[in-house]
Amino acid sequence: MDLFATILAPFKWLVSAIMVGFHDGLSAIGMPAANGWTWTLSIIGLVLVIRAALIPVFVKQIKAQRGMQLLQPDLKKMQNKYKGKTDQLSRQAMAQEQMALYKKHGTNPFSACLPMLIQMPFFFALFQVLSGISSAKLSGQGIGAMSAEQVKQFDESTIFGAPLSASLLHGGGGNQTAVWILSIVMILAMTASQFITQKQIMAKNMSEEALASPFMRQQKMMLYILPVVFGVGGINFPIGVLIYWTTTNLWTMGQQFFVIRRMPTPGSPAAKALAERRAARGLPALPLLGGKKVDAEAAEASATAAAVEAKSQRVQPQRKNRKRK
Repeated sequence: MDLFATILAPFKWLVSAIMVGFHDGLSAIGMPAANGWTWTLSIIGLVLVIRAALIPVFVKQIKAQRGMQLLQPDLKKMQNKYKGKTDQLSRQAMAQEQMALYKKHGTNPFSACLPMLIQMPFFFALFQVLSGISSAKLSGQGIGAMSAEQVKQFDESTIFGAPLSASLLHGGGGNQTAVWILSIVMILAMTASQFITQKQIMAKNMSEEALASPFMRQQKMMLYILPVVFGVGGINFPIGVLIYWTTTNLWTMGQQFFVIRRMPTPGSPAAKALAERRAARGLPALPLLGGKKVDAEAAEASATAAAVEAKSQRVQPQRKNRKRK
């Protein structure tokens, strides 16, 4: 067993155990054990468990992204300061100042990728589980927490005539036309949902300073590159893996829609839209997640106003002065 397989072994067991748990539960309420839709719902259940467990990580990601956007003006000033300086000392000083800025705002450029990086072992584990279904069935063995009988049930299960373990590139039995059509539809759904998720973040949930930053140029490139990479790679994914990744993309899209509408980035079009909606209903503005600078300035202004008002209220009695005269 190679190192990669050794690392993935516990993830394979966990992924298959969650699927088996959902499969047994669905079978207990009357769904056929060897039916493709029973296993499809089990894969969707796997997505729900993993993404629900990642909600705390998602919250940290949002805070880190806000921090990255808030530091963009300072980052731009620092880049202008070292513009044209290519000597070793200047590069080291710039790198140190950049790291200090990240530390000050509690963020880093890799924070946005954290949920995806955490999901990747589960994705590869599911890929190996589903890709090995047919060979495991022929040898009469189980995979991870799946018994030999469950492996056989999974291999024989289909949706719309296409086996869940089949892929566009390698086939895998069943109706090949159905495999081609379903794989292409799922690949398009997977790439489209990923593109829409990233596009709505850039269009609605970023300030003008963030959009003009060099960091955003890289993000815009990734907006088009990642869907293409997953789309091309999708021809090798089993249909079950395509269902998993499309479902997780839809979860991400819904999650981002909620965040953009309810907790937008300060200074973004979504934040202005939220303020207008609350103003139209006569509600006060909400403190936004990640808007520490804005909140601090507002709190300071409120404290100053309160102090001035209190001072003006104290200096009211003038009768003693009048009596002295």
